[in-house]
Amino acid sequence: MMSGDTSVSSMVISTAPGPSVESRRSWVICVTAFAITAISFAAPAITVVGLRSIADELGGERSVPALAYSLAWLGASFGGIPMGRAAERFGVRSTVIFGSAMIAVGLVVAQSGGRLSLLLGYGLFVGLLGNAGINAPLYVYVTHWFDRRRGTALALLGSGASVSAAIWAPIFVVAEAHVGWRDTMLGFAALQFAVVAPAAALTFTKVPEIAQPTGHRHDLKPEAQVAGLKPALVFGALCTAGFLCCVPMAMPQGHLVAFCGDMGISPSEGAAMLSVLLGCAFVSRQFWGFMADRIGGPRTILAGSACQITAMIGFLLTRNEAGLFAVAAWFGLGFSGIIPAYVLAIRELFPADEASWRVPAVLLFTGSGMAFGGWFAGAIYDAAGFYAAAFAAGIVFNLAHLTVIGALVWRQHRATTWSGWHGAGERSR
Repeated sequence: MMSGDTSVSSMVISTAPGPSVESRRSWVICVTAFAITAISFAAPAITVVGLRSIADELGGERSVPALAYSLAWLGASFGGIPMGRAAERFGVRSTVIFGSAMIAVGLVVAQSGGRLSLLLGYGLFVGLLGNAGINAPLYVYVTHWFDRRRGTALALLGSGASVSAAIWAPIFVVAEAHVGWRDTMLGFAALQFAVVAPAAALTFTKVPEIAQPTGHRHDLKPEAQVAGLKPALVFGALCTAGFLCCVPMAMPQGHLVAFCGDMGISPSEGAAMLSVLLGCAFVSRQFWGFMADRIGGPRTILAGSACQITAMIGFLLTRNEAGLFAVAAWFGLGFSGIIPAYVLAIRELFPADEASWRVPAVLLFTGSGMAFGGWFAGAIYDAAGFYAAAFAAGIVFNLAHLTVIGALVWRQHRATTWSGWHGAGERSR
């Protein structure tokens, strides 16, 4: 007999696995979603590659283009919840096409004037109305097409945002050098809509009939406790952890090219370093997805965060080009599995019918952390004149994240162990 305070994480289905919802179509959906995010999330990377030139043209403060980058992430995060609801009502195909159109509008607005145009274009159109209509809806959509290799699928989808800058940063460096950052934005606006809209129209359909995982991990019940705690407390801890880990995560990604420039490393080398960082993130994310399917979402978050903090310390201490390439690669290997693992943790710990709002909500906090981290590093640089202080602040945020997620993993392990002991005692009677 099961006790009333049984943890959700210990409730395993005893029946034989039923038919899987996964099919070849599932992977077509996932790969297309990955390709779309690999294009759409390149838009903020233009401000990363052109940070110094944009700042010089608009007044000299690096916090301005850094804020545009941050607002794009913040807008995508806050817009995720309403766009998730829109995807439920109108279909993910419509929201993705709408999001792509808004990214194009945002880039046109961003290049049209001064500071206000840049911030409005990225915050409202690229972020709140653009990537918000792509990111969270696709995460929820893809989870419905997988039940046995969901972690692997989410890892591939989550790689889109990383591989986008790895692919596009060198292209943007050349374009910005030849035609300037304004025309680079205009050209990319047209290109991304010409690719994303047809891909979404041709590929995305209704979710499969069997949307619930059968015989997979847990028989989730809304009234059950999670890791022996109230669901609201666990969800709050995940959201808090999501913000804390993404503050340091955003700092090297948003400022690496400018950081290299301050050390006498050319923009092309800095962009190559960023590509190495994000390329390693893409490769390692597939490993993290494989691991997440075996150890679960929360433990994967903890492991990735531990790797991330060692890389942040490396950025703080390393001053030569070869060493920075190595640290950038290690940073990519570390942080890459964290965000998809949050989505997997939500699907593991909470009922499937709550995913449509819980997933966008946790992505709101992770995206807010990315937004704050990118702006915060720029603001610290403007105040201190160097990036070491920003990286030190990022390490403090990372330590706080390890504390929060470590406590949750410990509690989950304790609840599972206690449930196993209790079940063994019941069977022995």
